[in-house]
Amino acid sequence: MVYVRDAHPTDGWRMESNDRVGAVTAQPTTYDERVAVAQKCGRVLNLGFPMLVDTIDDSVGARYSGMPGRLYLIDRQGKVAFKSGRGPYLFKPAEMEQSLVLLLQEQGASPASKTRVSLRGDLTPGALDDRDMPPN
Repeated sequence: MVYVRDAHPTDGWRMESNDRVGAVTAQPTTYDERVAVAQKCGRVLNLGFPMLVDTIDDSVGARYSGMPGRLYLIDRQGKVAFKSGRGPYLFKPAEMEQSLVLLLQEQGASPASKTRVSLRGDLTPGALDDRDMPPN
């Protein structure tokens, strides 16, 4: 998962539903602020898997059409193996799971093998650069 620009910050398109659940934060203006918000998001949502953090200039979000949200599965060669519809209404996590299982099978690994991703990792902030992204 890559944490990108906040869609509903308090200093932007603020949502009452976010206020009700305590998801209130201003749009980060530095990378360190964005990392802190991403870490809080991971804890509050109990995501249970590592997360990368987009650069403050939103290079990943822009390259992958990350707004309002999108799920991608990237294979070991860096190619997009699955791309969901835009969220939140076109998210189909079951389709992503099926794509992940098929990808693991193609690579000769079962979902329960040593290649299984731990679902209880700490948030791992880090920026992606252009080498990690597909061409426009």
